[in-house]
Amino acid sequence: MAGTDVTRRLAAILAADVVGYSKMMGVDEAGTLASLRDIWRDNFNPCIKEFNGRVAKMMGDGALAEFASVVDAVSCAVAFQERMAKHNSGAGTDHSGGMIEFRIGVNLGDIWIEDGDIFGDGVNIAARLEGLAPAGGVLTSDSVYAQIVGKIDAVFTDAGEQQLKNIDRSLRCWQWDGKTPATASDNEQSVSSPSLEQKISFCTSLDGAEIAYATSGTGPPLVRAPHWMSHLEFDWLSPIWRHVLTALSQDHTLVRFDQRANGLSDWDVDDVSFEAFVHDLAAVVDAAKLDRFPLFGISQGCAISIAYAVRNPERVSCLILYGGFARGSEKRGSETTAAQAIAMRTLIQTGWGQDNPAFRQMFTSSFLPGGTVEQWDWFNELQRVSVSPENAVRIRQANDNVDVSDLLERVTVPTLVLHCKDDGIVPFSEGRRMAAMIPNARFVPLEGKNHLILEDEPAWPIFLEEIRNFLAQTSGAG
Repeated sequence: MAGTDVTRRLAAILAADVVGYSKMMGVDEAGTLASLRDIWRDNFNPCIKEFNGRVAKMMGDGALAEFASVVDAVSCAVAFQERMAKHNSGAGTDHSGGMIEFRIGVNLGDIWIEDGDIFGDGVNIAARLEGLAPAGGVLTSDSVYAQIVGKIDAVFTDAGEQQLKNIDRSLRCWQWDGKTPATASDNEQSVSSPSLEQKISFCTSLDGAEIAYATSGTGPPLVRAPHWMSHLEFDWLSPIWRHVLTALSQDHTLVRFDQRANGLSDWDVDDVSFEAFVHDLAAVVDAAKLDRFPLFGISQGCAISIAYAVRNPERVSCLILYGGFARGSEKRGSETTAAQAIAMRTLIQTGWGQDNPAFRQMFTSSFLPGGTVEQWDWFNELQRVSVSPENAVRIRQANDNVDVSDLLERVTVPTLVLHCKDDGIVPFSEGRRMAAMIPNARFVPLEGKNHLILEDEPAWPIFLEEIRNFLAQTSGAG
């Protein structure tokens, strides 16, 4: 793809194909082609446009379309199948204007766009789902179904785990058989977007790296510092992050960004270092025109938040630090811990670099030992779409060697520190140490063993209440 205009993004992909195309062509080639030409022109293309999609490829007997919204993609699929059912109800059995049925698959995934065409696993899976869909119906992946529940009127049923051709893992699927009533074609309530939306923008860091940042919600600002493995679009839909992002956006304008070398930010950068991460944070808050704001750090983001707050005390009203550390794995005075960090980087380079799903699951299990299968699947996919193996190693090396211990006693803003007692990624003792060394910091131990706090665990409402109370108490400082 060298020398061509290639971009990458998360998208909902609709794949449509004619049922029994070869047989129809054998019976009446001219009539079949004429009928399809009319269907593409009069039904399919207008339907894609109506639901805010883009036709990416036409293939004679099939088509691919891209949507920014999962709800729009599925609503479009259902609406088109309903229109085809009406079309076929008045058709004869010959194929010059006769009955033509489609199968449709819809998937959410990472895609590459080159000269308007789309490629990648997101597209491949959509095409495989289409092949398994019922005639006149729609088959979706589980990640798609999770986003449409309660948002469209079509009734989807569980199609179970499906093994897709040339896909290295089975996928749970959901199907609409074309027979249950649906009103997606009315294009009213069925395709209404969620009330909460995010806006993605870009800014330039000190060394010229392009940084993607997002804003959501309304109210006073709340900035989330960067952390390893994020993807602004993917996280927005993910069951790992969506409850956190939604909750924080309810009373605030949440500003967050993908750090350099991952997500939607610049992957091709020379400098992947702690100092560069802090510069990226400075660039984002300047681009967002924020004067003073609470700063929320998660994991690696805690050290970045501390450094920024010490250097810019007039900009930060308070600090919220969750699951974090002041010193990386190679700076904790333990030869065993340091050796484990180096071994992990080697595993990332080899296992991750070979696109090994077993390795990704091992990594996921350490981050989310109490996660569900759905949450594990999303975290596995996050690893694949958010960062390359080479950049993952570079970021880990920077994190493993950070040490802001000497800055802790210089923090002057109100600080809340939260940490799960059985966190297997960042030891509880590191969170407690960080809180003890920050003047007047409040430390809240949480029950749990997941590094990322999940919506279905008991600690989640406590976590949220502590943060909301703290923000309310410190709002006068902003």
